Amino acid sequence: MPSRVRVWLNRTYAENVFFMDQLRRNPSDRAVEIHATHGDPDSPVLAAADTAELEPEGLSPAGYVEYALDQCVRRGIDVFVPRLHQAAIVAQRAEFAAAGTALLAPTPEAVAVFEDKAIAYEAVRSVGVPVPPWWRVRTADELVAAIEELEAGGHRACFKPAAGAGGAGFRVITRSPFSLAGLEGFPGPYVQLDLVTEALRRAGKPVDWLVMPRLEQPEVSVDCLTGTDNRVRLAVGRTKNGRRRGFTLDERWLRPARLIAEGFGLHHLSNVQFRMFGDRPVLLDVNTRPAGGLHQLSLCGVNAPWSAVQLALGEETGVIEPPFLGQDYTVVSGPRPLLPAALPRQRAESPEVLLSAVPSPAQPAAAAQVLPL
Repeated sequence: MPSRVRVWLNRTYAENVFFMDQLRRNPSDRAVEIHATHGDPDSPVLAAADTAELEPEGLSPAGYVEYALDQCVRRGIDVFVPRLHQAAIVAQRAEFAAAGTALLAPTPEAVAVFEDKAIAYEAVRSVGVPVPPWWRVRTADELVAAIEELEAGGHRACFKPAAGAGGAGFRVITRSPFSLAGLEGFPGPYVQLDLVTEALRRAGKPVDWLVMPRLEQPEVSVDCLTGTDNRVRLAVGRTKNGRRRGFTLDERWLRPARLIAEGFGLHHLSNVQFRMFGDRPVLLDVNTRPAGGLHQLSLCGVNAPWSAVQLALGEETGVIEPPFLGQDYTVVSGPRPLLPAALPRQRAESPEVLLSAVPSPAQPAAAAQVLPL
């Protein structure tokens, strides 16, 4: 009987409760035990895991690596899926391997390239992947100059942090004066140019933003699974146009995603996002981690999390072709259990808190207990 696999996800997105569900429902019926850590005691990933722990706050990247190595040894982790401090962790891959843990993460070089969106755009353009026009700005004057150049070409300007994830900090520029209309309905991404420039000048310190045209839908996120030999085993596009979602195997999207994944060492799971600039797809962003929506590929008969764990363990999957493409769909939220409230928060110098007997999604959250080691 195959041995169990122990997988750890650190400070990951709430949506990865579905990643965990898929690992347990793997087609080989191999036993998977999941360890989760997070800084938020109300993250649903803690309740979804078999064992869970609150992470210490205030650790430096190097300190976090030491904490992670200790977790891997004490918990017997076979595969570690790092999100927080990914760059520092993959730089010490050999140390984790010596501890018996495989990292489900790209090479240090790949993480370094895609941490900075400006560097990423330059890099992928060099291998023939189209990118939108962009300007890196640090001051109010540079911002205005870039916006004026875009507007002269008939484009609507937007900006976002040069380093960031999940759309945080993304704004679309408008020259319309602020009015009561801006207070109706729900908050949107639009921000008045004069308010932005005033805030920049008042702050008295530089920013690090990318200014670019507002790209059009559809947005296509290509989920890739790549081996350490730089060969892509799986590439499927998830399309988004308004609320409507779907899937695609159109090479307009898959070919540039493969070029990026294979050319830059995006081993294991990555996500390459595109949008339209005029009549052609251009790169929007590259995520060196599993996408929050990766589980949606299950609608195509694919269990990408489990295939990634197999590759991380050195078990060849071969090229994975989706047996079918699921019908168009939309995304709705649903309840997930949480651990009991008022859990003790760790200090960086005292990480010894174990949340054991964590309920599965089918069990009531009240069943969990908090036990000191």
